[in-house]
Amino acid sequence: MIRIKNSRQIDGIRRSCALLAEIMDSLEREVVPGISTLELDRITRERIESRGGRPAFFGYQGFPGSICASVNEQVIHGIPNTSQLNAGDILSIDCGIELDGYFSDSAITIPVGAVTEPIAELLTVTRFALEQGIEAARFGNRVNDISRAVYEAVRPYGYGVVRPYCGHGVGLDLHEDPQVPNYIGRGPNPRLKPGMTIAIEPMINLGGDDVEVLEDAWTVVTKDRSISAHYEHTVLILKDRTEVLTRRATERSILHGETA
Repeated sequence: MIRIKNSRQIDGIRRSCALLAEIMDSLEREVVPGISTLELDRITRERIESRGGRPAFFGYQGFPGSICASVNEQVIHGIPNTSQLNAGDILSIDCGIELDGYFSDSAITIPVGAVTEPIAELLTVTRFALEQGIEAARFGNRVNDISRAVYEAVRPYGYGVVRPYCGHGVGLDLHEDPQVPNYIGRGPNPRLKPGMTIAIEPMINLGGDDVEVLEDAWTVVTKDRSISAHYEHTVLILKDRTEVLTRRATERSILHGETA
C-alpha cells in the first residue's frame, strides 16, 4: 500500500532529510586514505544522535552498522569494519535517519583520493542517471518513467544495472511501497501522486548486471567483481514540483547546476 503523506508528515520527513543531508555532507569530507569504515560508522552515529536522531539502519533486520559502507566491488549493504581505505578506492555510503518517527534515506559514492578515468566516468554517469530519474519523478508520471530514465541514462555506456535491489517509498518507515526499479520490469507501475515520498537509487556496475551476497549474509557484490557505484536521494512528489529532500548543501545538480 502506497502511503500518501499529509502536510504534518511531510514537515517531519523534510526535517529528517535535512539532517541526513547535513550528515552526508560532513561524511564526504572524512573519506580519506587510511580511515576505516568502522571509524566512519562511529562518526556517523555520534553526529546523528547528537542532533536527536537515530541511525535507521542500526539493528534493522539485524544489520550491525549505522551506515552501509560498500567498497569497490561491493554494491550495497557493506558492513563497517576496521580495514583502512586506500587511495584509488571508491566508497559507497548509504545512510538513513529516524527523527521524531520520520525516516530519510540517501547514498553517495565517494572516490578515495584520485581514481582511474573509467571509475570516474562510472561515478559521473551514475549520478547523472539519478538526476534523470529525479527529472522523471513528476506528478502524473508513473514509476516506470523513473525506471526508464535511469536505464536509458546508463545504457549507452554498456554498464551493468543491478536488478534484485531497487528504490522504494520512504518516510513513515524505512522501506515502503512502491518499489522503484532501475530498469523497466513487469511489476506494479503506479502513478505518482502528490504526497508520495520515494527514494530513487541507481546501482550501476562497471561490468555485468549480476550480483551475489557474501557469507556475512549482508554484503552484496558484483558477481564479476567489477566496480559498482550507488547514489540515492529521497524526493517528495507535489502537484507543481518535485523536491529533492536530501540534496546536500555542497551538491549541485548535474542537470541544472543548482541546489534546488
